[in-house]
Amino acid sequence: MTEAAGLVPKRILVTGGTGLVGRAIEKVVADGEGRPEEEWIFVSSRDADLTNAAETKALFEQHKPTHVIHLAAMVGGLFKNIRYNLDFWRRNVHINDNVLHSAYKTGVQKVVSCLSTCIFPDKTTYPINESMVSISVPMHSPVGVPALLNSLLSCPQIHNGPPHSSNFGYSYAKRMIDIQNRGYFEQHGCRFTAVIPTNVFGPHDNFNIEDGHVLPGLIHKVYLAKQTGSALTVWGTGKPRRQFIYSLDLARLFLWVLREYDEVEPIILSVGEEDEVSIREAAEAIVEAMDFRGELLFDTTKADGQFKKTASNAKLRHYLPGFQFTPFRQAVKETCAWFSDNYANARK
Repeated sequence: MTEAAGLVPKRILVTGGTGLVGRAIEKVVADGEGRPEEEWIFVSSRDADLTNAAETKALFEQHKPTHVIHLAAMVGGLFKNIRYNLDFWRRNVHINDNVLHSAYKTGVQKVVSCLSTCIFPDKTTYPINESMVSISVPMHSPVGVPALLNSLLSCPQIHNGPPHSSNFGYSYAKRMIDIQNRGYFEQHGCRFTAVIPTNVFGPHDNFNIEDGHVLPGLIHKVYLAKQTGSALTVWGTGKPRRQFIYSLDLARLFLWVLREYDEVEPIILSVGEEDEVSIREAAEAIVEAMDFRGELLFDTTKADGQFKKTASNAKLRHYLPGFQFTPFRQAVKETCAWFSDNYANARK
């Protein structure tokens, strides 16, 4: 039917399809953002161990995707990263290499991978932007590995400083996706690209207090403090600042990148600099959303992590000047409601 209508069918494989962003993409597609010519396949670690090259190859041969959104990764919050930096490096490097190489070998037309703002150097100027990880990729025939390596090694932007020490394993593994994307383009002409979202949150997040990210961890803490009538203790000073993006907004942007964005260079997907909030302000938004009336305390003996990583969304705004982000407090309220309604089954 789609071919008769002049539409080219697409089989879109989403790795990490049952995680925070994968579930958001699935919801957005189901709610009307999908297109008739698109077949969406959401897979998880139950379908294949992506650290295993043979299993990854078999997954791609089974589904024969034309497009891939690559979300699968070992992820965690500040304190999990501090404890397991080597594990974050090794697992993510294996996953990314297997997925991108299988995509190349099976003729996938486009891959959109997910990076993170933690790839940027800890000591840098703000706001951070795409030029800080970009190298010039000449739009001509492939030039081979030696030329690629020379361009990488001579480029000051790509490694102009180490990431924050708290999550260097995860950060360097994510940086390598960008290098691989450029290598596959220069040597094989592959259209592999990546997005760089800021701090993502929403329904289906990991709300584990010890290992999750800051916002879902705080939501779980407030839920428990409200249940027990105890004070809410936030780890750290509450002063670090973050740009939070709602998972459903990010999902809509992923669809745009998959369909419309043609650059190999990554693109930052973020709310504006003016929407950056402190951890204290985020905690207060959760307290308000969950109607918590207890005491709010800060444990300053706990690490703060990176103070800020303010990102510019100027490139995104150039492409999509009219995109409307969900207001932060509304998104927090919806996420808190989802967590309360699904507490028994939520990841925690």
